[in-house]
Amino acid sequence: MATSTETVAFFGASGGVGLAALQRTLATGRQCVALCRNPAKLTAILPPESNPNLKVIKGNAHDVTAVATCLLARPGVLVDQVVSTIGGAFIASKMTIDDPEVCRKGMAILLDALTNLRRDGAVGKPQIIVCSTTGLSRFGRDIPVAMIPLYHYGLKVPHEDKVIMEDRLVSSGEHFTIVRPSLMVSDKETTKEVSVGIEDPKTGRESTAIGYTISKPDAGRWIAENLVLKKQTRYNQKIASEYFHPRLLEAILDL
Repeated sequence: MATSTETVAFFGASGGVGLAALQRTLATGRQCVALCRNPAKLTAILPPESNPNLKVIKGNAHDVTAVATCLLARPGVLVDQVVSTIGGAFIASKMTIDDPEVCRKGMAILLDALTNLRRDGAVGKPQIIVCSTTGLSRFGRDIPVAMIPLYHYGLKVPHEDKVIMEDRLVSSGEHFTIVRPSLMVSDKETTKEVSVGIEDPKTGRESTAIGYTISKPDAGRWIAENLVLKKQTRYNQKIASEYFHPRLLEAILDL
């Protein structure tokens, strides 16, 4: 295993996109810190004895003290990167999520924690990578026509939450990349190539890629490989939209 002096903090890494990104980051020898409400859920997948570079902290992403603890690589020095994939559980019967403000509150707490740590003398400006969703662009349609009813009506509540999260991050002055995966329909990793469109939150589209779905592990893999490991600068201060199913029939079969 390669080794690295970099430290990456993860919020929401017990499953899905965050877990896939964490696993690939750990494999490179980077130091990783993960905040979990239930640490046993993560350590059952990534046992401490097999993952000495992983530090798991019990806590909630809406607790500024717990978040601040994860943001220090060592005393007085902030982590190099932050990967946040927190979100709420969808309640289909009510067409909402269990916490309609989960993402906006999480971002507010993260930014407050950074402010507090710097006020106390900590140095550093980590790249903040957050997982959002397609369907939020202010520069035209970024989803297939067939998905408009689902996105603009069925998922209205969680999407409103993510818009506020994104806006808070963009206006914060922090280094960031916002990742907008398309509809996530599977927990199985594939070998399919991920297509990516790039949008500047202030000036608009730089490239467009419109598709139907993506799997959670593939979304996390792309984040780890391109943003955490390679640090591709073309995504700095940008929004990246991810897809790998360009055809409606394949999307329907995955649902």
